[in-house]
Amino acid sequence: MKNILFVASEGVPFIKTGGLADVVGALPKYVDSRYFDVRVFLPKYSCMSENMKQLLEYKTHFYMDFHWNDYYVGILEAKVDGVTYYFVDNEDFFTNPRPYTDDSLFEIKKYAFFCKAVLSALPTLQFRPEIIHCHDWQTGLIPVYLHERFQENEFFRGIKTVMTIHNLKFQGKWDVKEVQAITGLSDFYFSPDKLEAYKDANLLKGGLVYADAITTVSETYAEEIKTDFYGEGLNGLLNARAGSLRGIVNGIDYSLFDPATDKNIPYPYDAVTFRKEKAKNKKELQKELGLDINDKTMMIGIVSRLTDQKGFDLINYVMDELCQDAIQIVILGTGEEQYENSFRYFDWKYGNKVSANIYYSDELAHKIYAASDAFLMPSLFEPCGLSQLISLHYGSLPIVRETGGLKDTVEPYNEYEKTGTGFGFSNYNAHEMLRTIRYAESVYYDKKREWNKMTDRAMAADFSWSVSALKYQEMYDWLIG
Repeated sequence: MKNILFVASEGVPFIKTGGLADVVGALPKYVDSRYFDVRVFLPKYSCMSENMKQLLEYKTHFYMDFHWNDYYVGILEAKVDGVTYYFVDNEDFFTNPRPYTDDSLFEIKKYAFFCKAVLSALPTLQFRPEIIHCHDWQTGLIPVYLHERFQENEFFRGIKTVMTIHNLKFQGKWDVKEVQAITGLSDFYFSPDKLEAYKDANLLKGGLVYADAITTVSETYAEEIKTDFYGEGLNGLLNARAGSLRGIVNGIDYSLFDPATDKNIPYPYDAVTFRKEKAKNKKELQKELGLDINDKTMMIGIVSRLTDQKGFDLINYVMDELCQDAIQIVILGTGEEQYENSFRYFDWKYGNKVSANIYYSDELAHKIYAASDAFLMPSLFEPCGLSQLISLHYGSLPIVRETGGLKDTVEPYNEYEKTGTGFGFSNYNAHEMLRTIRYAESVYYDKKREWNKMTDRAMAADFSWSVSALKYQEMYDWLIG
């Protein structure tokens, strides 16, 4: 049995703000438990729901030297779906209304504490992992600390680390002097070939320098981040470490996202019954949202954070033109104020065609996947993306910009070869996007048989976690040797 420890700042079902939590919650369940004992370490946030907190049992506690103080470290444990979760408890760092705050320096201090506490807890838990799998900048100090003070203890020697980049944009950067004081790391670690980048300390960079393997969440994104445009200033390092970098596309948990068993949708359906039942879901949603009720009208769904990264400037730019077409657009999400307000405006202007739902509801998200004919994701960059994987499974054909995981998971329609599971455009350009949407409309209205065949292919595509888990297992075996 090989021991693997996941360390992350969030994980389903305990705490979630984004796709990272889905990965951390799902992947350990799908790694083969006959060969791997996968456990997970998370912070014990005060904002976790009460029913989740009730699953936690006290395990042990100790005091740890950190930032010139002695800090309490409580360790709690919970078991869910056969996976053991550990939690680091400390009220100074993890008592906030949300998991993350806007105070960058506090966040760096909080996760530096978390990294050191996780490593310090392992001997007391008598769990020695062969591999520690670190996720995003919040865990970037683990490979660094392992290389530094923890090498003095025989227990830690030979432990390998994997660093997974879920989104390179977030790196954990701050002034070198302050980060040095917080972490207790010597000058040696703050040079340009280690934690220092462009005069700042960079926690993600530290993890990327010292990790034994680096992964990111799609093959295309693994290539993109070696370039200036996508590299966020770390492309030089990622090129230098290209031999240790691989892309493994995320999966989705089909037990949570399956139109045949989905409790959130009024008319469940599968690959055989979708032709009749999808239209019923559409009419139901049109009624609920006050749109014109017509199951023949093409409905485009959008479930997303409303940010620049997701391509909302493109949508904004051509929305008036798009609303001249025989379509309906249903938007769900929150984000930057300019986009929230512009969608409220379009909802007001085109009330029978546009429904802007500026909040988040898991139930409504499922209804949109089930009711919509197409699903729009024109991202500027997209490390992996989960929405397009869900929409494929629900037979809502993705219209995507061919970047990152969108390029790896959506095959553009080819009318000559009769292949494809969606529609794609390559340049970050509003009118190229509009042309692609209109091409999709023409197939939907004029070649319904082709559209339905494409839906068959989309629903048959396998992006379950079991496929991705095999690739992670191969990497673990390769690392352990």
